[in-house]
Amino acid sequence: MFSLSAAWLGCPMRKLAWFAAAFSGAVFLAVYLLPEAILVPAGACCGLAALAGLFLRGKARLRTLLICFGLAAGLCWTGVYCALVRVPALRLNGTETTVTALVTDWPQENSYSTSVMSEVYGDDGSPVKTLLYLNGEEAMGLRPGDRLTVTASFRMADTMAGETTSYYYAKGVLLIGSGGKEWTAERPEQTPVGCWPALFSGALKDSVDRAFPDSTAPLVTALLTGDKTELPEAVYSALRRSGLAHVIAVSGLHVSFLAGLITTLLGRRRRLSAVVGIGLLFFFSAVAGNTPSVQRAALMQALLLIAPLVDRENDPPTSLSTVLMILLAVNPYAAASVSLQLSFAAVAGIFLFTGPLCEKWESRLPRKPQNFWLKLGCRVARVIIATVATTLGAIVFTTPLMAFYFGSVTLISPLTNLLSLWAVSDAFLGGLVTALVGLVLPAVATVMAWVVSLPVWYLQWLTAALAGLPFASVAVHSIYLILWMALTYGLIFLWVLWRGPRGRGVVPLCLSTSTLCGALILQAAALTGGRLTVSVLDVGQGLSVALYSRGQTALVDCGGYDAGNTAADYFQSLGLSHIDLVILTHYHDDHASGIPQLLERMDVGLLILPDVEPDSALRAEVEAAAQAHGVETLLVTDGATAELGETSLKIYPPLGSGGSNEEGLSVLGSAGEFDVLITGDMNTTVEGRLVKYGDLPDTELLVAGHHGSKYASSDELLQAIQPEWAVISVGYNTYGHPAAETLARLSQHGCQIYRTDWSGTVTITAE
Repeated sequence: MFSLSAAWLGCPMRKLAWFAAAFSGAVFLAVYLLPEAILVPAGACCGLAALAGLFLRGKARLRTLLICFGLAAGLCWTGVYCALVRVPALRLNGTETTVTALVTDWPQENSYSTSVMSEVYGDDGSPVKTLLYLNGEEAMGLRPGDRLTVTASFRMADTMAGETTSYYYAKGVLLIGSGGKEWTAERPEQTPVGCWPALFSGALKDSVDRAFPDSTAPLVTALLTGDKTELPEAVYSALRRSGLAHVIAVSGLHVSFLAGLITTLLGRRRRLSAVVGIGLLFFFSAVAGNTPSVQRAALMQALLLIAPLVDRENDPPTSLSTVLMILLAVNPYAAASVSLQLSFAAVAGIFLFTGPLCEKWESRLPRKPQNFWLKLGCRVARVIIATVATTLGAIVFTTPLMAFYFGSVTLISPLTNLLSLWAVSDAFLGGLVTALVGLVLPAVATVMAWVVSLPVWYLQWLTAALAGLPFASVAVHSIYLILWMALTYGLIFLWVLWRGPRGRGVVPLCLSTSTLCGALILQAAALTGGRLTVSVLDVGQGLSVALYSRGQTALVDCGGYDAGNTAADYFQSLGLSHIDLVILTHYHDDHASGIPQLLERMDVGLLILPDVEPDSALRAEVEAAAQAHGVETLLVTDGATAELGETSLKIYPPLGSGGSNEEGLSVLGSAGEFDVLITGDMNTTVEGRLVKYGDLPDTELLVAGHHGSKYASSDELLQAIQPEWAVISVGYNTYGHPAAETLARLSQHGCQIYRTDWSGTVTITAE
């Protein structure tokens, strides 16, 4: 099922792998390192360098020529793509104008507008893939194939949240069009052929929604199409932490299931299987959005279907490198796609390690079992061996990428994949058949859906149970885990280099496991060894402060980007599943929106809230989540105190009026001679009242108010508490946070300043 190959290329075509790998390497260099201006000249230099290969002899000569010409082709093509393909987009960049556009995908509703993937046509008629933001509720009624006339302002899609990024370019999106207040739509009598897959995808989702119960429909939709928009946050979080998030990113697993179904239905008619299978695979790829991972899988599975027809031997390196070259030739910026990198890294690991592991482990099984039970046991053992070996192969190269891009490593994924692979297969194939039946026989599909929902429910239960285990997934935010990863990959390299024909992996496996345990212990000790540990979590433009003191935990605020999951990840990576105390300073999204997520994943002893804003929708949501999870709630009007290990917490009541910021709580934590002050979004006026009535001590650590706003961290407060350190929790914003005058004030008072947007999570421990 996982053995993908380019058998049609055969060993004599291995030279194609040298050229393709060099081409792909050049594209990666061009996208990540080299300036656009030097790409074509650098490619020309590589072409000239190939002439040196003419003076070599034997295989070295051919390989040198192939590598040099591959580098030349990759650099030159990327340079040409940058210079020519983006020309129509550059003409619209920085303009506000009226254009015509073709809607190519279903609209997505956002907080303030509706995003629509479109092809915008410039003055010369060239289509430019553009993400349009339209105003008006009517935009949600658009469908693929509709033609728009829209007035919008356009910019190149090379920035996100104020930072340069290749995120959109990797998806082929070159322009962002916004402010579409004036637009009209026309629905043609016949939908363009290129929009058929998107229409079919929408019909498939509607069929799933009609047939399946509400508890399983979102996950089935994600399995079939990769659309996660309706997937509950708790389910997605559990999939991510348990190592199963890859099942809702349509890729090789889904394609192999589909290919297996096709070949099973068509039997031994290999030519028919190849023709029908390849057509269906590429149509399925288009339905799933033509992401790099599913395109890679479809191309490689197509090669596998063709292989028996041309009687060629298997050559995985040629297959993998050639498919990568094809995808990068279509769009060089796809090199920056995390999906593409993870997909190819997983397959490369499977090619290199899964086969040898299976062969070695299966050699220990009886070759000719003599009775039924022994035969059955061997079959079960082979399934387990194949699943574990495939999982281990897939995570060898994807683990460092996950650590780099997402800051975490899932340790429980081998067990999760072993226990869930059968359910993923049944849910995907059963969901697909049910959705197809639902297009013509909705009543029959509803009955089928209840049966198919069984493995879906099992998946949701399994991932929730495993994701809740301590150390299921650990955040890579300490030097100890980084050193463990370096040691592990060093051991893998040495084992591959010197293992010999009978090399055993027991020693490196034991060393890696033992050092992992040591790294987790040292990381936990570093964060929990003092009287009080304060971690200002990196939640973007929000605030979430974790406290740990002698075995007891607290969290002050939980808002910002994915704040609930970030806080839960932090505590669970320490082996904890319980938070003794959660305090919310006030009811703003950037301080409280993560509470429902947090309560889904963690047990909370007591939730302390300010008794203000009785009509706040967010307050109602927080209180409802607390009630649903059986969490005791304390509403504060006159202040409160709490003991947290060796730390005393003093919770100041609201000291101002007129708005949520002014009516918020503030928290002082004291552990011996160490004090930390958290003021939420308190402004200068209310800070003055806190100084006057709060009896504040000299404070070692200040969590700067209102994300470094110029209206907080006043001279009066800084003079009163004389902080040694100030931590500013801040992310991309349009408010000017942190303000230059605030940074100047903090510096003038001798504060050592840390910022989460620069340093990530900031941790300070009081001994």
